[in-house]
This record gives sequence, C-alpha cells and structure tokens, in this order.
Amino acid sequence: MSTPTSAAHATATANRELVVLGAGEPPPAELLGGKALRLDELLRAGLPVPPAFCLTTDLFERFLKETGLDARITGTAPAELREKIMATDIPASVAGAVLDAYGDLGRPRVAVRSSATAEDSESHSFAGQHDTVLDVAGDAALLDAVKVCWASLWTDRAAAYRDAAHAGSIAVVVQQMVHADTGGVLFTRDPVSGRDDRFVVEGCWGLGEGLVAGKVTSDFFLLDPDGPQVVDQQIRYKVTKCAPVVPGTVGLVKVDAAARNVPCLTPDQLADLAALAVRVRDHYGAEQDIEWAMRDGTPYLLQSRPITTTPVRDRRTSPYVEPQPDAIRTGTLWSRMDIGEIFTGVMSPLGQSFAQYYQHNVHRGCALSTGVRDPGDMSLHMGYLQGHVYLNISYTSYLLGQCLPTRDQSRFTSRFASEEVDLDTYENPFGTWPGGPREEAQAAAFWLKTSITELRTMKKRARRMVRSRFYEFDRAQGIDLTRLDRPELNAELKRRLAYFNDMHIGYMPYYMNAFGFYGVLEALCGAWLGQEGASLRNRIKTDMSSLRTVESAREIWALAQVARRDPRVMEIIRAGSAHDVSTRLRADESGRAFWDGHMVPFLRENGTRGHQEMELTHPRWIDDPSYVFQMIRRYAEEGFSIDEVLDRAHDPREDEAAQALSRLPAPKRRTIEKVMSLYETCSRLRELTRMSMITSIWLVRRVVYEVGRRLVEAGVLRSLDEVADLDFADVLEYLSGDRDPRRVFSRAKLEEARRTFRAYARLPEPPLSFVGEWDVTRAVRPAPDGVRLEGLGASPGRIVGRARIIEDLVWQADEFQVGEVLVTRFTDASWTPLFAIAGAVVTDIGSMLSHSSIVSREFRVPSVVNSKHATQMIKTGDLVMVDGDRGVVEVVETDERKNG
Repeated sequence: MSTPTSAAHATATANRELVVLGAGEPPPAELLGGKALRLDELLRAGLPVPPAFCLTTDLFERFLKETGLDARITGTAPAELREKIMATDIPASVAGAVLDAYGDLGRPRVAVRSSATAEDSESHSFAGQHDTVLDVAGDAALLDAVKVCWASLWTDRAAAYRDAAHAGSIAVVVQQMVHADTGGVLFTRDPVSGRDDRFVVEGCWGLGEGLVAGKVTSDFFLLDPDGPQVVDQQIRYKVTKCAPVVPGTVGLVKVDAAARNVPCLTPDQLADLAALAVRVRDHYGAEQDIEWAMRDGTPYLLQSRPITTTPVRDRRTSPYVEPQPDAIRTGTLWSRMDIGEIFTGVMSPLGQSFAQYYQHNVHRGCALSTGVRDPGDMSLHMGYLQGHVYLNISYTSYLLGQCLPTRDQSRFTSRFASEEVDLDTYENPFGTWPGGPREEAQAAAFWLKTSITELRTMKKRARRMVRSRFYEFDRAQGIDLTRLDRPELNAELKRRLAYFNDMHIGYMPYYMNAFGFYGVLEALCGAWLGQEGASLRNRIKTDMSSLRTVESAREIWALAQVARRDPRVMEIIRAGSAHDVSTRLRADESGRAFWDGHMVPFLRENGTRGHQEMELTHPRWIDDPSYVFQMIRRYAEEGFSIDEVLDRAHDPREDEAAQALSRLPAPKRRTIEKVMSLYETCSRLRELTRMSMITSIWLVRRVVYEVGRRLVEAGVLRSLDEVADLDFADVLEYLSGDRDPRRVFSRAKLEEARRTFRAYARLPEPPLSFVGEWDVTRAVRPAPDGVRLEGLGASPGRIVGRARIIEDLVWQADEFQVGEVLVTRFTDASWTPLFAIAGAVVTDIGSMLSHSSIVSREFRVPSVVNSKHATQMIKTGDLVMVDGDRGVVEVVETDERKNG
C-alpha cells in the first residue's frame, strides 16, 4: 500500500511526463522543448491554438531507461539508434499514459510534432530538423508516430544542426488536427524590405505544410496592421493543395477549378490574422514568424517563433553583377526574349548558379565557334535581375561587330528588343568594335575561316551529335550513381560537364547561322518583294514539319493510338493519377508490354525534354512521364488526328508570296531561294542538335540530384526539395574534395537563398527587354476591370472560345479540352503537344520568334503573345476572343456571367 508521500511523488512524476498544454501551473521549459513551450505560452495568453498535450523529455528519458536504450546511446551510430527505437515496443505503462491523454483529448485526428529542447529560440529556429506526422488516427498509429518523433532526435539532419544548437533531448506534441481550408505563414516584419510596419501573409488552399515545403502555389498579401488594410496583393493561379489523402497520409491533390483564381483569404480573414499577429508580437515583445490555419472562417495559430533572419539583401536594379561605369550601367540593352525558352521565369538559386557556370565556363567556346575572334569579358555577357537571366545585347552586338554579317548592330539589337524598348533613341554604350585595319582584317579572316569550316562540316557534326546523345543516354541509364564514391561521382560529373560543353558549343553555330541567314532573307525580301516578302518569311520561318518539338506531339499521338488498341492498357492510363500510371503499367502484363515496346523507345527519343530546360530542378519526361500520359489521354479522344491538325487550311497569303517570288528575275529569285535553303538547313540542324544540348543538361541534373540525396542522408538538407537552394559552385567544391558537407553547404546560405527566391517569386515580372536599370516599382499592374488586352499578334486568325489558365503543365494537362484557349505565362518545347488541341494561345510574355509564336504558326493556331497580364485578367471558363492579326484579346463573357 502506497504512502501519501509516495502517491504525491507518483503524481508529481506523472505531471512531469505528460502535460496538457495551457492548463495548470506552467511546467519547466526544459520538459517541453521549444515548440511545445511556445504553444503552451500562446494558450495561456488566450490565443486560438488547437488543444494539445505534450509527452515531455522526462517521459522520453523514461522510455529509454525502461527499454535499456539509454545505455546504448554512447558510441552507437545515429542510424542504428533510429532503427532500434522504431523496432522497440513502448512499455505498457508509458503507452497507457499516452493513450489516456489521447482519450482525454477526445481521440480526434491529431498532428504529432517533435519538440526539441533548443528549437525556436531567439538564436536558433531549428525548424524542420525533427519529424512531424500529420492526420494521425487511432491508438496504434499514435504510438508509432510518437516513436517516429523520438527517433528523429538522431536523424542525420538533426545531428548536423545540433552541433551548433546543442539539442540534447526531445518532447512530442500531440495536437488536434486542423483540416484547414487555408493555411500559411505570417511575418510581422517584411522579410524583403525589413519594414516592421508591414505584415506579410502568404496563404494557400489546404494545409500550410504545402506552402512551407514550397510544393504549392500561394497568394501573397502585404498588410498595414494599423488599418488593418491590404497594401498590396498577388493572387496566383493555385492548381494543387496539400490535404489528407488517407488517414495518416498527406499529399497533393487538385484544387477545385472554381477556387483556383480566387484569393484564399477574404479581407475579414486577413484582418483577423493581423489582429492575432499583433497580440502575439506584443505578448513576446519581438517580431514573429507565425504559422496559421483557417477552418470554416475561424483562424488557428499552429506555431510562432521569433524572426531570426535578416531581410533579403539583394535589391539591385541592374542585371550587372559587378559595378560598372554609369554610362555602361544606364545604357545597356538587356533582353531575355530568345534565351527565354530555357531561362524564362524566376530561376531557383541552383538554376541561376548553373547559368553562371555556363556563362564563365562554356559561353566563351560558343562565341568562338560562331566566328567571334575575341569573345571579350565573360562576366559582361549575361546578367541577373530578380531571379531572371538576361543576355547583354549591347555587349554582344559590340563583339559581333568583328563578324562581317553583323557589323551593322541594328540587325542584332532589333531581333532582341521587345516593344518596351525604343530603338530610335538607343545608343550602344560600348560603341562599335574599335579594331584598326589590321584587327579588322584578322577578325574578318577568323570569321570567314570559321564560317567556311562550319558550312563544310555542319551536317557531319549534327549526325555525330545525334549519335552521341543516344550513347550518353543509354550509358547514363546503365549507371547506378548511388554506388559511386565521392571521387568517382566527381569524375562522372566532370565527364558530363565536358559533354555539356561540347554540345552547347556544337549547337551554337546552328542557332547563330539560322539567325544570320534569316536576317539576310528578311533584307532581300523587304527590298525585292515588299509586303509579299513578309508572308514568305513567315512561311519559311514556320515550316517546321520535321522539327523535333512538333514531331514529339506526333509521336505522343502515335502512342495514344497504340494504347487505344489495347483496352487494358487504356484502362490503366485513364485510371487514377497520371503520376502513378508508369508504376501500374509495369505491374500489369499488358501494361508491361506497352511500356517496354513503346514507352521505352519514346522516352529514349524524347525523355530528356522538360520545362525551362536550363533549370536543373525541373524533372524531365524520363524522370516523371505523367505529363506524357495526360496527353495520351487527350490524344486518345475519338476523331482526333494529329495529321489533320498539321494539315489545317493554310494562309492564302503564302500562295501570293510564292507567286511574287516566281515573278522575280532569275538571279534575284535564285539568290532568295539559296538563302532560304541555307536558313532551312541551319534551322533543321539546330532543332536536331538541340536534343543533344538538352540531354547534356539532364545528364548533369542526375548527378546533382544524387549529390542532393547524399546531403539529405548526411542531414545537410531536410529534403530533396532543398536541392533548389544549392549553389552549383558548392556542388563542384563538395565533389572535388573530402570536406565535411556541413561546412561546404552553409545552412545560413541555404536559407538566405530560399528567402531570396521566394521574394523574387512574389514580385511583378520584369520586362522581356529594357535599357539600363529596372526598378520593380515601375511595374505596371493591370486595371481590375480590364477586359481587353493588347499584345503581339504572333499567329494569324481570329477565334472565340473558352479560356483555360494553365499554371502547372504536369498537373493540368489532362484538364485541357480540345478547342479551348490556352492562357499561360509562357511556353517552351515541353508544351508543344498541347498546341495540337488548342483553339488559340495567349501568353503573358513572348516575341515573334518565341516558342509560343513559332509553334502556334506551325499548328495554324491564332496566337497573341506578350499580353503582359492575361493570366491575371482572364479566368478559366471566360469566353474570350483572340485576334492573332491585330494582337488583341477580349473577354466577351465572364464565366460568372455565363453561370449566373
């Protein structure tokens, strides 16, 4: 029989092992860990935090002692300790106490979160280093989730961080799960400007975990808390959200179509969040980083921690990385019009740093291969602004003055200047190529020798490049990178970077010569054919029936026809998520035959294609073929024929141009025909070898992600998503030596890169081209009631149809209906199959020679590019008129009006 003293001791012990947060006397901080302590403080302050209890560090120590694991910690590898914890049953007395507390909570679905003893302090956020298990239901699942959290004290990533933070033990929070309609974060200090009189709210549909992990698109709101009022906002098109899939599993699901354009928070909800944030900030007397959830209009606080990071430092208005004289800095013409097919959009820190590797290690060879004797200062060729990559047109045209066809800079500058630039007032701050007679003769001789050699060898080199890409693809597929040690992986990356170098240098002459011959054709047609010459140039420019970008659409259509002939294969392709189709095909007898006989050859030919191809973070079709399967679903529709699409009625103006050409005197006609032939040859070889170039990028990507996998294992990265935050130069340094990866890849640098990237993503996109500097405050925002857009008529024709905004190609390809108007920010080669079923194409950015324009003309689809704000002003379901002749897009009838 226990004595009163022993009973009191047992009660006191129990009170130290299980604590209902926000109730009774405040427990000692060391029992709760950082996360639980903050939740306890928020609850005691009367703030709306979901009910929770905490398994304290004392209970954890008791578990270790009763199972004998405490004696085995010293000298045991972290991975072995994790395995032992997961394999060990929780003693009955400990499990009973946990389940009793769970019963007192009402046994709801819960979030089970680790709470280490040094996290969320003023000096260390420690966020994300330990595990969280969401949407847990049931006793057994709860106990398993608790062990996952306990074991995460010895994950490699936590151990790496703990060297500085000294986290010695761990508690676990069991908190009622909020199945949020909307979730996100709120900063009481603007992380970009540093202003503490502005709150920043980022929100997404569903659970906020999707936003924190960077997996979903979010809306952005800038609040003045004194109002409170919305000072600025950006409402993005939100395709996916993070939500429970099955109990205990959270994943990505599609957002209902009607909610994608809609702000995820109302003004009243924003005001409620701002009021709560003021209370939290005042309670702690410090700026706060707050995680929140909104359910049925009611806000909940899930976490709050002090802001330990400094504001984003990069506020440059010039793409120049290094300081330049005022005349150069303010007079340079910058453009991303043509490089946009691989660089368009905000690039990740990894993507930007890889572009810089190309700039300093590969671009010189590319310039030499096109006949430029002196390629100049590599640091001046490219620039970077707000996460976008720009080509220095002024410096490039200055250097091209060494080549006979480009002595006249205007041919080059006009090619890269969008409508935002007034070339009538532009003067190149670098002047003209300054060589004297001797230097000019040497430059001309070098260009002439290079050009003659190129014309003599270009077809042979193209065949060699095509053979090499299949060889390198097959070789890469046969190598298990996980089995290579660091020196071997370093050697493999060097080999692949050498191939990357060779393929880009090999590709560049085709690109430049196609550009040059088109310029000659343009001049001849203008001089000899007048208006008919413009139509002839358009026909030649869009004669792409043999190009790989269009051929890929034909080959996907052929796959669809094969699949249609086997009902079982078509059933697998149509069922469930497109992301799972490849797995389900290979698990089925008929599916395996289709995969081996048709998908494998297709992916060998086309699999290295992908979105924004110089961005290493984007998977290619070989990495994730779900987009291909979505297009197969669409192409399998009855009555659809790719040949009929490509044979659509042609523009009669092309016949008039051909007749005008036939009426020219024979010498002029033969001259134009010869230039046309040279242009078409270079264009065809350019497209043929482009696949070799992008295959070389994919080869590098595979190694970088193998490095990322190892960094996750070593605890340097929390997940593969953080590969996007790496600096490519650090990857090279890590592989080239034996340094501790924790010293090569600074956690502070990774977090700074992520903050900067997110800051760029929320800014209005800078123009395609501009002179001098660009201040984001000059960005023009669309009128809220605007229903008419003027852009660049890129492909002729006029059509009225229902619009569909496509933000995420992989997730939305299966939603696109035949004949709809495709509205998106930009396109690249991976979008081509969608053009075959589009009624028209409208993009925010683009030029006459951008992918959107060229492929629209090939498919005879009306197109307006460079509309600037189409994705913001048009909604899915709106009835729109697209006039590709005038470059006008009008909303004829809004979807709300139609349904109202």
